[in-house]
Amino acid sequence: MASQLASRIAALRPFASCDIGDALVKLKYPMGGYLDGISMWSPARQGTGSAASIVGPAMTVKMVRVSDPSSARPPQHFADSVSAGEIMYIQQPQGLYSACFGGLMATRVSKLGAAGVVLDGRFRDIREIQQIGLPMFSRGTSILGSNTFTRASEFNVPLQFRADLWIHPGDILVGDDDGVVVVPPSLVDQVVQLCQERKEIDEKTMQALADGEAMGPTIARLRK
Repeated sequence: MASQLASRIAALRPFASCDIGDALVKLKYPMGGYLDGISMWSPARQGTGSAASIVGPAMTVKMVRVSDPSSARPPQHFADSVSAGEIMYIQQPQGLYSACFGGLMATRVSKLGAAGVVLDGRFRDIREIQQIGLPMFSRGTSILGSNTFTRASEFNVPLQFRADLWIHPGDILVGDDDGVVVVPPSLVDQVVQLCQERKEIDEKTMQALADGEAMGPTIARLRK
């Protein structure tokens, strides 16, 4: 099982999130697997020239409001629960202006060998996290800590991102300077094939445009 996962990760690694998203759209996967609104904040802000990227299986963390007394309580802190090579995906209740992740947590998950963190929510301590070098993608920032606002409830459960798009434990997350996409393991082989085909076409298209060919005829000829 571990070797199969490693093989899938290696197969996806050469491709950008954009390539993978386009392939998932062709396969009619919800939202093309795109985690809309989540962007890179560490080791550098998206668009600042960072070459950082992450590929790995999702370890999911469901956050709930502190005022919710009925939700489960995990036996340990979520920052102690990630395994080496995993990408921690944390989902915060919508509409909160507090952070659910920060420098202390980043220190711990980095020490455990996490490949990165993806937050459907907010974080704080950006300089500390960037100095640690932990790859992190998030919806936004906050100056407020989580203690009086949110707490972890469940680990490694399916989490609904939007509409029909879900993140399941073990789904493969790919994040880079363009954003984050989620790939179910069952579609990896098809995604890789489509990405490879598109990569070859894109290289020919780019060369034709660099040689001075017009966009319209080039697209019609090469990207049918």
